[in-house]
Amino acid sequence: IEFHEDLKGLYMRCGVENKNTVFLLNDGQINNESFLEDVNNILSSGEVPNLFAKEELVAIYDGIRKDALSEGQGETPDSLWAFFIERVRANLHIILTMSPIGEALRNRFRMFPSLVNCTHIDWFNTWPMEALRQVALKYLSDSGFEKGDQ
Repeated sequence: IEFHEDLKGLYMRCGVENKNTVFLLNDGQINNESFLEDVNNILSSGEVPNLFAKEELVAIYDGIRKDALSEGQGETPDSLWAFFIERVRANLHIILTMSPIGEALRNRFRMFPSLVNCTHIDWFNTWPMEALRQVALKYLSDSGFEKGDQ
């Protein structure tokens, strides 16, 4: 239930507020494989079945109606929902980090095919600690952080 509340917040931010958002999910946060079923649905269709109650849908439609109409979309619930999902798909960027050790990743790929078919897989070997530190320092120095903030 807490995971669905987090997803609702992401959907509202991306779909209603029209903001680009990164959703980072790592192995340690996957307490239940149903989390990956939801991610699989997001990747394949953009939708998580029964995520929103009817009252929440009304609030979503009210929040996007003006933008949808200004972009030439219809005012029907189906048109507004399609507009909302299109925005979510454009603005929500999902990053999954999973260990390749053991059978878990292979089983997840089998059970949730969108994890393979609808993503770009970056495979990284172990980096030395000094390399990680240098990359972090480079990006932090470019961001304006002071030495004491690090």
